[in-house]
Amino acid sequence: MRGLDGKVAIVPGGATKIGQAVVDAFVAAGTRVMVADINADAGTAMMREGVGFTACDLRSDEDIKALVKATKEQFGRIDFLVNVACSYLDNGADSTRAEWLEALDVNVVGSAILMQEARPELAANKGAIVNFGSISSRVAQTGRWLYPVSKAAILQLTRAQAMDLAPEGIRVNAVSPGWTWSNIMDQLTEGNREKTDSVAAPFHLLGRTGNPEEVASAVLFLCSDEASFITGTDIRVDGGYTAMGPEQNVPAIPKLME
Repeated sequence: MRGLDGKVAIVPGGATKIGQAVVDAFVAAGTRVMVADINADAGTAMMREGVGFTACDLRSDEDIKALVKATKEQFGRIDFLVNVACSYLDNGADSTRAEWLEALDVNVVGSAILMQEARPELAANKGAIVNFGSISSRVAQTGRWLYPVSKAAILQLTRAQAMDLAPEGIRVNAVSPGWTWSNIMDQLTEGNREKTDSVAAPFHLLGRTGNPEEVASAVLFLCSDEASFITGTDIRVDGGYTAMGPEQNVPAIPKLME
């Protein structure tokens, strides 16, 4: 894709499964990447030619300032922000005030503050931001409040950023993955991808979970010059999850005749 070679991206959450796929895709396209993550061991292990690492907690303004500074010092510029990092903290209706604030701080506020800090560089280079929404932003999910609300807020943040940053030549879009083979899926199933696919199948038209690389491809498209007239939108990389609605991918009428 055009417009990626020689550029520089910051990827908070870059040490996760999806983050690593984004980093690898950028590197293959000739983009240098600063990985930012709270998992210092995993982040450090990713360092190689064209890939740096800075430990960063998005709840800390000081960490965010240090991340932007380190990226400029190592790579000389900043063109893209890809906000993969998120918190899955969620106790639904029983979530405490502290838990609400924690989830929103990581999932929404951190990316907004990173944008503020990187804005001069993004404007100078006519850069792009890709935020991570979710299928959870559009539907009610039993027992889940914090994650879906924060992801819905990210989509609104994306629209607001797109409007106010457009005069500076900065494009802002989002991707909303469906169930994707990710750290949380790995943890919940103890590494059982087959089980994950079987549980996901009825909720996705394509009958499986997504691969991290499939999400990464959408991210790179939105950063590239191929998307030069796209801003303020959201690409649903969800295998048809949101297209299905409540129907599921099995015929309902025959059940009435059983």
